[in-house]
Amino acid sequence: MSRHPDHQDAAHAALRRMRREGRWWWVQAWQSRRIWRWALLVAVAVFVLLVVFRRPLANWFWNEPQVEQLLDRGDRALAAGRLTAADGTGAREWYQAALALDSDRPQARTGLARTGQAALAQAGAALDAGDVAAAQRALALARELQVPQRDADAVARRLRGHQHEGAGIGALLGRAESALQAQRLDGSDDSALPLFQQVLARAPNHLRALEGREDALSDLLQQARDAAAQGDLAGAAARVQRARGFDPGHVDLPASEAALNAALESRVRQGQQWQRRQRWQAAGEAFQAVLAVRPDDAVAQQGLQQVVEALLAAAARQAADFRFDLAGQALVAAQALGASERQLAASRQTMAQARQAERALTAPAAPHRRREQALQTLLARLEQAQARGDILSPPGRSAYDALREAQALAPQDARVRAAAQRLVPAAQQCVEDRLRENRVQAAGACLEAWQVLARGGPQADARQRLGQRWLAIGSERLGRGDVAFAQEALQQAARWGIPATAADYQALQQRLRDVDVDALR
Repeated sequence: MSRHPDHQDAAHAALRRMRREGRWWWVQAWQSRRIWRWALLVAVAVFVLLVVFRRPLANWFWNEPQVEQLLDRGDRALAAGRLTAADGTGAREWYQAALALDSDRPQARTGLARTGQAALAQAGAALDAGDVAAAQRALALARELQVPQRDADAVARRLRGHQHEGAGIGALLGRAESALQAQRLDGSDDSALPLFQQVLARAPNHLRALEGREDALSDLLQQARDAAAQGDLAGAAARVQRARGFDPGHVDLPASEAALNAALESRVRQGQQWQRRQRWQAAGEAFQAVLAVRPDDAVAQQGLQQVVEALLAAAARQAADFRFDLAGQALVAAQALGASERQLAASRQTMAQARQAERALTAPAAPHRRREQALQTLLARLEQAQARGDILSPPGRSAYDALREAQALAPQDARVRAAAQRLVPAAQQCVEDRLRENRVQAAGACLEAWQVLARGGPQADARQRLGQRWLAIGSERLGRGDVAFAQEALQQAARWGIPATAADYQALQQRLRDVDVDALR
C-alpha cells in the first residue's frame, strides 16, 4: 500500500520534466488521434446506412412532392367531372398513378372511391337525359372502381328499364320531329308539342326532346305574334296561353305577350273611335273581342255597356216612329252584345206598346164609352199599385205596366200624361228607397224605369250613387269569399258610369286579380 503513492509521485514528476523539456506536444497528438479514430468510425457507419437504406430514403425525398401533385390533379379532374380519359388525364388515372408511387397513401384510395360514386351519379344523370350509351359507360367505370354492389345494381335496373322503353321513346320522338317539320305544332294529340311532352314525361332531361319543344314553342309564339298583328286576338291569346302551359319561362313569351297586349289596346281604341262615330255594331264587336281575351278590362266593359244602351235607345226611337224593322235590328244587335233580360224585356214592351199605338191610330175608333171605361180601369189600377208601392213589380200588376197599357189605349190623354208624370217621382223615390235598403238590383230596375219615363233630371247623380253602392257591397261580399258577386258588382259599376280610373273601382279590380292569382297557385 505504501508503494502506490510513490508511483504516482514519480508520474507527476515525469510530467513536470516533460513540460520543462518541451515534450508535451506528442501527448496532445496522441489524444487527437483518438478523436479522429472515433470520427472515422462514425463516418463509416453513416456510409453503410446510406448504402443499405438508399431506396427508402430516395423514395422519401423524391416521391413525396410527386404524389401530392398527382392527388391534386386527381381532385381537380374529379371536380370537373372528368372521371376517366384515354390520355391519362382522368381522375381515375391520376389517383391510380399516386397509388403506384405510394401504395399506403389513403388519399389515393379515397379519391378512387369518390370517383366510383361520381360515376354512378353520372350514370343516373345520363339515364334522366335519355343517353343510354353514356349511362352504360359510366356504370362500367363504377363497377371497375368497385362501388357497392347494391348501388351499382340499382342503376343497372334503371338502365334495363330505359333500354326497354328506348324503342317507345324513339318512336315518339320521331313522330314529334316529323310533326314539327310539318309545322303541326299544337291542337291535336298527334302534333309536335304534345308528343314532345310525352317524351319528357318519361325522360325529363332528354336533350333532343327539350330542344325540339323549344323550337316548337318558338314557332308557336311567332304564330301568336303574327295573329296579333293581323288582329286575330282570340287566336293570338290561345297560342300564348298554350305556350305558357308548356313552358312559362320560354324566352319568346314576354315579347309575344307584349304584342298581344298592344293588339288589345289597339282594338279598344278602335272600338272607341267607332263608338264616337255611332257605329254601334262595329264598336260592340271590338269591345267583345277584347273582353273575350281579357274579361276584366274595365274600359272595354264600360264601352260595351254604353253601346248596348245606345242600341236600346235607338230601338225605342225607331219604335216610336213606327219603324219596327229598324227597331228590331237594333234590339237583336243589343241582345248579341249581351244586353240583360230586363233591358230586353223593357225594349220589347216598348215596341209592343208602339205597335198598339199604331193600330189605335189606323183602326176605326172604338166606342167612346168602352174606351173610357177601360182607361178609367187602368188608371185606377195604376193608382192602387202606386199606393201599394208596386211601381215596377210584380209583372202585370205594377203601376208601370198599367201606365204602359193606358198609353197604348190613349197616348194623348191628359190623364195618362199626368199619371206618367206622377210615376217619375215615384220611380225616383223607388231608387232612393232601394239604395237605403242596399237592394242594388231593385234600385237598378227602378232607375231603368225612371230613365224611360223621363229623360234628364237628376238621373246622373243616381247612376253615380248606384255604381258606388255596387262597389261597396261587392267589396264587402268579396271579403266573405263571394267572388262571383264581386265580379258582377264590378260590371254593374261600369254599367252605371263609374270610370275605370276611379280609386274604388281599381281597388276592387285588384283584389279580384289577387284572388285569381291565389287560385292559380
